[in-house]
Amino acid sequence: MNIWVDADACPKVIKEILFRAALRKQLDLVLVANQPLAVPSQPGVRSVTVPHGFDVADKAIVEWLQPGDLVITADIPLAANAVEKGAQAINPRGELYTRENVRQALSVRNFMDELRGSGVQTGGPPALGLRDRQAFAAQLDRLLARVPARKIGA
Repeated sequence: MNIWVDADACPKVIKEILFRAALRKQLDLVLVANQPLAVPSQPGVRSVTVPHGFDVADKAIVEWLQPGDLVITADIPLAANAVEKGAQAINPRGELYTRENVRQALSVRNFMDELRGSGVQTGGPPALGLRDRQAFAAQLDRLLARVPARKIGA
């Protein structure tokens, strides 16, 4: 399993949880963004900078991921594409996207986008809180518990 991070909007505290988990389980962790990112110099962790543009990072992640990989994203269309390709996806609040729930989440997202397009003020999500971080860490631990530790790059 490789872990792919839609890193442009991923909160720093979530990245830190991911760095520790990747080191503990010896997994490859790739942060994909349209700007250079600083990452710790630890085996298996790297940053990939893609060109600026609409959904360029998302498209790159979907192209590179393999079935069984894990994608970290708050972007529901990316999560839907990842799940369709056989990967798992979780958002920074710890919600696991599955074939069953990602289509519903995509429908709600599209509906809210239509509302915003018609001028309705829908507001944004609340700030990421302690419970969200704990839910993310717990969900990540559940997913990684099934993955045996391996040598980086193997």
